[in-house]
Amino acid sequence: MKKEGTIFIGLFLFLAIGMHFKEWTSHPIEHIMALPTAGAYGIGAFHPLVFTIALYIVVAMGRGIVKLFTKK
Repeated sequence: MKKEGTIFIGLFLFLAIGMHFKEWTSHPIEHIMALPTAGAYGIGAFHPLVFTIALYIVVAMGRGIVKLFTKK
């Protein structure tokens, strides 16, 4: 469970910093404070979690397929 949490947090930070690098380096507090009024694809304030969960599912499926074909 700890490994999965680390992967999820890592994906979250990777996506957040990767998509909003300029905002995170110039004015991060204002960017976080504007989150409740965000309108990303109609999802609103929950868009960081929705996108992270979607990518996490893809990564988990890939890891599952690799684990299925790899025997230790």
